[in-house]
Amino acid sequence: MRDQGQLTNWDDAKGFGFVTPDKGGLRAFVHIRAFSYRHRRPRSGDMITYQLAWDADGRPRAENVLFREQPKATAESRPTGLVPAVLLAVAFIGVVIALVLKGKIPWIALVAYVVMSLLSFTAYAFDKAAAMNRRWRTHEQTLHLFSLFGGWPGALVAQRLFHHKSRKADFQVLFWLIVAAHFALVIAFATGHLGAFLATRGIEF
Repeated sequence: MRDQGQLTNWDDAKGFGFVTPDKGGLRAFVHIRAFSYRHRRPRSGDMITYQLAWDADGRPRAENVLFREQPKATAESRPTGLVPAVLLAVAFIGVVIALVLKGKIPWIALVAYVVMSLLSFTAYAFDKAAAMNRRWRTHEQTLHLFSLFGGWPGALVAQRLFHHKSRKADFQVLFWLIVAAHFALVIAFATGHLGAFLATRGIEF
């Protein structure tokens, strides 16, 4: 027999929350792994059905959880910050293109940014799907490496579009440090300082 209730206090970063039964009674712990046939990430307010079980310490937990109904789209379910992310990514690539045309940045850098951004976007999309369907995940270090080697514009758009890794504080700190490093690199090229430094080392482009 299945119980019905509302998902509350859901922590999406940690992947758990609680379910409050419709008919009253004890709240039960619910983990992301308990969801069956998951087509999206759970969120607070979802109406669910579940089987009540008990852990080793005698505490109630929900198993074999199913969404009871498809909730209407809310501000939380819509991509947040997507437009600013796209504008920043496009503006950055546009600046790189302009600097390539002026001969201040090697053309291979533009190719790297575009190709790595596409690869990074794809990696985030696959990892989001894997997280929702409990499949093999892409390591966070791999996602950061894509950004480090030029894929941060694609990563930024993917984070906002898929709601993926955008709320994990430690991940975001390292990500924005990588973004800052790329901005510093492009500024160094634009001002000619990096080009002059490379020239002194016999490196020209």
